[in-house]
Amino acid sequence: MQSFLDPAILFFVFGILAGSLKSNLEIPPQISRFLSLYLLMALGLKGGFSLAQSGLTADVLISLAAALGMATLVPVLGYLTLRRFLNGFDAAAIAATYGSVSAVTFITAVQYLDNHGIAFGGHMAAAMALMESPAIVLAVVLANHVRRKAALADTAGAPGSGNAPLGRILHEALTDGAQLLLLGAMLIGVLTGEAGQAAMKPFSVDLFKGMLAFFLLDMGLLAARNMGKLRGQSAWLLVYAIAGPLAHAGIALALGWMLGMSAGNVALLMVLSASASYIAVPAVIRHAIPEANPSLYFGMSLGLTFPFNILIGIPLYVHVAQLWR
Repeated sequence: MQSFLDPAILFFVFGILAGSLKSNLEIPPQISRFLSLYLLMALGLKGGFSLAQSGLTADVLISLAAALGMATLVPVLGYLTLRRFLNGFDAAAIAATYGSVSAVTFITAVQYLDNHGIAFGGHMAAAMALMESPAIVLAVVLANHVRRKAALADTAGAPGSGNAPLGRILHEALTDGAQLLLLGAMLIGVLTGEAGQAAMKPFSVDLFKGMLAFFLLDMGLLAARNMGKLRGQSAWLLVYAIAGPLAHAGIALALGWMLGMSAGNVALLMVLSASASYIAVPAVIRHAIPEANPSLYFGMSLGLTFPFNILIGIPLYVHVAQLWR
């Protein structure tokens, strides 16, 4: 119950309520974009300052390897599961969405750990960046495989449904502005160290909580307005939107435990594995897999999984990670 009394979470709940009531309250897109970039920049700086203090240790490398492993495993498992009741294109698109990560979910989890005095490594921001792209690449490969099978079966493809060029898609994924800002801010944090941390504290620390609350208000409004896209969809998809993230978090918990990661880092690995992208991946997938239905992968990630993780998932993952350590 304590997590619900956090102002940022309460603003998210308020946003869902206002959106459900069809209020005309809205955050201008330019402001929303600025808030997103601010949060990523502040998170990158925090991670860089932390890395400057700890250095590139074995624990850091283990955490990054675990993150890369989960970024590969989750979309593969997702595709194999979803293919049982969806066509190949929709299965690949949803697998990519759930195989990638939500930066806002991660940032909210970082704030939750800070509020509860639970230590974690700043390098986990780098883990988040690593987990962004593998799912996109796998989804494009899977979609191209489905197209080739359809061609071999002598079925006519839709106009413009030829194989997506993997090189171009990979370039788009790796040069995404938000991801570059996160990595650039982290590098600046590493280079400037304690002096940079002291200089940037009013920007990256003092303003962070208020900016996060403002952004979560906007996300609550968006989540409420996207829940309607799930009406009439298969019940199995609704189950997957909750059960899938829980299963992914469980796998991350077991992996983190086997690798001897700290409770805070395990919790963040669980959050990353359980989150679903609703910005970067849908934007790429819409062009890379035009045959997929956007209302499925976007509605599921933003309408169900994101609110679940913010309100229930984060406290649950942190609690379980602490019990296991």
